[in-house]
Amino acid sequence: MNKSQELPIRAVAFDAYGTLFDVHSVISLAEQLCPGRGEALSMLWRQKQLEYSWLRAMSGRYKQFWDITRDALRFSVARLAPELSAADEARLMNQYSSLSAFPENLGALRELRSLGLPLAILTNGNREMIEVSVRSSGMDGMFEHLLSSESVQTFKTRSAIYDLGPQALGVSAAEILFVSSNCWDAIAATWHGYRSFWINRSGAPLEVLDTTPNATGSLLTEVVEYARQRLA
Repeated sequence: MNKSQELPIRAVAFDAYGTLFDVHSVISLAEQLCPGRGEALSMLWRQKQLEYSWLRAMSGRYKQFWDITRDALRFSVARLAPELSAADEARLMNQYSSLSAFPENLGALRELRSLGLPLAILTNGNREMIEVSVRSSGMDGMFEHLLSSESVQTFKTRSAIYDLGPQALGVSAAEILFVSSNCWDAIAATWHGYRSFWINRSGAPLEVLDTTPNATGSLLTEVVEYARQRLA
């Protein structure tokens, strides 16, 4: 049995983008600004944002996630909507700073806190980005720690960023349930010793990386039930 399956859960750490906050809640504005191409723009924007973070992590060329997000938008616009103005770019970036939360999340977070579990966000986002997102979504006071790539100057899947969880929460990675909607992120957390939960909102296939998350569901409410059954 995997060590992380033997130990009780003592804390929960969440990825932010795509897990707590809907990165595609920009589609409506993107469609307004780029008729017929809003969804494609949002999808490419997210893809390039992740690709740029991976490339910079591998190459040791850190840049704040907010700036990477803008770079990814500019690439996507050049590919799909070259007529977009600087003012429209600013509108899309402002929308990204206050992404919508998934509807069940706030209630699920409250339930997890009622179980006595300390909660953290462990994210590629820089500190200011995540603070704004937490405030705008009504999640103030839900998290004991906001753990950002900014403090270690690299991105997932580098060990340095996953190490932030045990350091801040004061328990081993095997006692932390790491929750992500990105299968690659959940698997990387598993590689780093966490117990992992993949929120597969879109019914995506499992990544072929010789490892699987410890659990899979489609909503954050399922994380509550999983954690409840595995408390200390």
